[in-house]
Amino acid sequence: MLPVCIAYLNRSTKKRKIVATLQVVARSINAELKIMPTIRQYTDPTDRIQVVELWRQVFGYETAHNEPNLAISKKIAISDGLFFVAVEGKEVIGTIMAGYDGHRGWLYSVAVDPKKRLGGLGRALVQHAERALADLGCMKVNLQLLATNEATAAFYKSVGYIVEPRVSMGKVL
Repeated sequence: MLPVCIAYLNRSTKKRKIVATLQVVARSINAELKIMPTIRQYTDPTDRIQVVELWRQVFGYETAHNEPNLAISKKIAISDGLFFVAVEGKEVIGTIMAGYDGHRGWLYSVAVDPKKRLGGLGRALVQHAERALADLGCMKVNLQLLATNEATAAFYKSVGYIVEPRVSMGKVL
């Protein structure tokens, strides 16, 4: 496409045709390169409505302690800088939360809009959170998922996580 564009530029003298051609080339290059959305820190309240909507779509949430607004409020209350969103323009299309207690890091709420999956965004979100944790001195990251969630387990295996011989236990307070 680029040689055609250059040949066209050499023949054309009308600026708007040149600009139109360059715009087509730019769109083509962007589509071929699969330019990633921007990953940035969560901003409240700007992102809240979209994050809640995304989480309800992706996770469903059946228990009260996982209610999205409550989880967001508790996360931003600790101000650890480990809550990230992926955005295209002004649209939130992915999230990840991380936590670090000085010993282990944790990943939570990794969500990608179903229409945006299989393009590398989940991997980019995980890598972004891992870098943020490593910058804090974290040497190991853990995560939990339902044993029945084989697709998510396959995703985490593809980004380097392994199933460890542990029993996860929890208690609602």
